[in-house]
Amino acid sequence: MDSNIIEGRNPVIEALKSGREIDKILVTKGNKEGSIKKIIGMAKEKKILIQYVERNKLDQISTANSHQGVIAYVAAYKYYEVEEILESAKNSGEDVLLMILDEITDPHNLGSVIRTVNAAGGHGVIIPKRRSVGLTATVAKTSAGAIEYVPVAKVTNLARTIDYLKNQGVWVVGADMDGENVHYDSNLTGNVAIVIGSEGKGISRLIKEKCDFLVRLPMKGQVSSLNASVAASILMYEALRQRESK
Repeated sequence: MDSNIIEGRNPVIEALKSGREIDKILVTKGNKEGSIKKIIGMAKEKKILIQYVERNKLDQISTANSHQGVIAYVAAYKYYEVEEILESAKNSGEDVLLMILDEITDPHNLGSVIRTVNAAGGHGVIIPKRRSVGLTATVAKTSAGAIEYVPVAKVTNLARTIDYLKNQGVWVVGADMDGENVHYDSNLTGNVAIVIGSEGKGISRLIKEKCDFLVRLPMKGQVSSLNASVAASILMYEALRQRESK
């Protein structure tokens, strides 16, 4: 049984009431009557993502065959507020080092990034609510325990969050093949948040425009990009190297 899904109307309502961390709720298309209407209302109030899908999609996901037209994906771990992560970083007496992931949907990539952030002394990871994998059991397993130590924030509006970070004195650096400088020729010391985009599309246009500057990783072979978690590792460790050598 998938421990990250809750099936059925009453179980989902109870999960919403209890304040359980819910990533998204799937509801069958056209189904907005009775308790389903109540679930939709509660989810909207809590700003939880609702997706309307065909019934056969829920049939495929269901493990107990009792979904009653609704399935909730719950987080395996607690999410933090961005403010909490910044506060914790400042209390450590270290310069802030964050990783922002723009539309990373592979749980193995998210888990690997969380593991690297912990190993390289980073303070947290920020992901968007939409078009992003959440804190699933697969993410937790891939992180090799690092998920217990690295706070993850899930935000409604990534662009607005970047504006907030900049107002808090954090430099936002995007990884992009069109970056002006190679990563090791760029200053990654001080309060820094590194942005990694999805493997297919890279960083979205709006988020790219929000970055203070872009850096590129030198590519000598035939392929034009690296796996997202590998790129994140290279940049996190370059930031660590620069900080250690100061």
